[in-house]
Amino acid sequence: MTTSLSKAQARRIALAAQGFLDPPHTAPTMRTFNRTLARTGVLQVDSVNVLARAHLMPLYSRMGPYDLGLLARAASGSETRRVLEYWAHVQAYMPVDLWPAMQWRMASYRAQRGKWGFTADATLEPSVLAAVRERGPVTARDLDREFSGPRTKQHWGWNWSDARKVLDYIFLVGDVAIAGRTTQFEVLYDVPERVLPRGVLEAPTPTPADAGRELVRRAARSHGVGTAGCLADYYRMRTIPATGPGTGLPDAQRAIRELVEAGELEEVRIEGWNRPAFLDTSARRPRAVRARSLLSPFDPLVWERTRTESIFDFHYRIEIYVPAPQRRYGYYVLPFLLGDRIVGRVDLKADRAGGRLLVLAAYAEEGAPVDTAAELAIELRRLAGWLGLDDIVVGPRGDLAGPLGAELA
Repeated sequence: MTTSLSKAQARRIALAAQGFLDPPHTAPTMRTFNRTLARTGVLQVDSVNVLARAHLMPLYSRMGPYDLGLLARAASGSETRRVLEYWAHVQAYMPVDLWPAMQWRMASYRAQRGKWGFTADATLEPSVLAAVRERGPVTARDLDREFSGPRTKQHWGWNWSDARKVLDYIFLVGDVAIAGRTTQFEVLYDVPERVLPRGVLEAPTPTPADAGRELVRRAARSHGVGTAGCLADYYRMRTIPATGPGTGLPDAQRAIRELVEAGELEEVRIEGWNRPAFLDTSARRPRAVRARSLLSPFDPLVWERTRTESIFDFHYRIEIYVPAPQRRYGYYVLPFLLGDRIVGRVDLKADRAGGRLLVLAAYAEEGAPVDTAAELAIELRRLAGWLGLDDIVVGPRGDLAGPLGAELA
């Protein structure tokens, strides 16, 4: 008989899996960081810095105010490195031990000659790789004068130099790795043997089927419960066998079946969902979740918008690329998680020069509890303190703006 879960049960399982059941720490340690990374699996990287970098916020949402040096230490060194950037979901920090499980993706990109709409100049690859090996870590700009001709505007938004295109390609196929970023957020490339622990580099490469099972296993651990589409999307796997270049990719559906047979996943039905879901049999099933946190638009809890709507009854779209007059809620809107529900959303901006956290708009969700403004005020003060901002200024937009301004006053 198939197990049935209410939507509330599924929501609490998902929140627990993502780390929102873990006790807060006054001063998060590397042990706290490791535990949090084990919950999320990946931390999406994005250049938008209107509030805080995308990969910094999910850690804050779960651990509370933390020393940014934790992530810096986890992403540096070679033998001591815990995380590195790769195209794991999209560009994201992932645990270093996932490097062998990503070899199928690297082989696929090599077969396809990359993943973008343009192709790197293959004749430059040996010399660019040699330059990285000799001088690394280096940025694309460090190599531009030597390897790049005049730039074109053929691809809007992708006006990359020749050196940048080649570096991105040899990064995707694993010939180089990302050693870090500059203070201007430029990628620093180096050869893998100077970036990754030796044990990771010497680990055997799993077959695509073995890699697929491991990625689905980790996706299930981070979801708690989710559909086949949810589990496949977390590490951007296919739900149907591939054909053509890159054939031999892992098949998420097959991996799910095998994990069900092994007893690691259980097929379940969730109230209101029209597709079967799969429960991580080791997932915690709390009776209550008492979270209070703001979520980045790139947070793993909400990045798959259909799942977000199904599990939280929360319709969410990021409006960064929507023309300002057509935006409904704002440019950089963060959902507000209270208990086990998303009860509001706020459009935030860090005015670093003025030392202010700007609340450009604040909205309550239908059915939000009466203490939403008070709880949000507490969270905004905590966030402002972590960002080093002394003041919070609330604008007039949104039905929550007035009550929130009164609470903060």
